[in-house]
Amino acid sequence: MSGSVESEARKALNRLRRAVEKVEHELADVEGALRPAEGSDFPAEAFAEVQSKLADIQSFIEEQAERLEEKILHAGGLEPGRIRRSSS
Repeated sequence: MSGSVESEARKALNRLRRAVEKVEHELADVEGALRPAEGSDFPAEAFAEVQSKLADIQSFIEEQAERLEEKILHAGGLEPGRIRRSSS
């Protein structure tokens, strides 16, 4: 993998991650506004379903980030499982 391709992929994953986090925040705001206004008519199940789908998207993003990291390490001649991260 070339450095710029790796960099662009990382940037794209990070942008997507931030976008999903923003959607999660906005969804919570909408829920907070609608729940008192709608009372017992509030579609709690629908909101829970959307939150679950967003969690699935977050998992997808993390999986893709891990795959990318493994490919980068492999291209550099390193084994992904042998790298230790410092706790600095």
